[in-house]
Amino acid sequence: MFIRLLLLFTLIPVIELALLVEVGGRIGVVPTMAIVLGTGAAGAWLARAQGLRALQRLQEALRSAIFPGEEIFDGVVILAGGLLLLTPGFLTDILGFCALIPGTRHLLKSLLKSQMRSRMPGGRDGAVHVSYTVE
Repeated sequence: MFIRLLLLFTLIPVIELALLVEVGGRIGVVPTMAIVLGTGAAGAWLARAQGLRALQRLQEALRSAIFPGEEIFDGVVILAGGLLLLTPGFLTDILGFCALIPGTRHLLKSLLKSQMRSRMPGGRDGAVHVSYTVE
């Protein structure tokens, strides 16, 4: 786990920096900065809009006495997408936008759920099996 985190926090920024330098060399510094600032602004607007919709769905579920599991996952993925869009870079922007667009967000939620299920006791079926012995 430590190796994965180390790679994540060192490799991704290096790749992002290399992409920014390459794009800046091809189209210029000012257009590159405009793209980075533009995606940040668009991402903030989209994260706010999608976050408010998710909050409304959460409140509706609670009013209907329904457990808001999907709405909670939506909120987590939207928050992560918004945070990714705040970091400068092209790869994180792509992933952030994918988390904020409802169609691709559904795919990311499915991936997140399957990862969580595989790590939970009970495995793929999601059921937790508990056995007790009485002495």
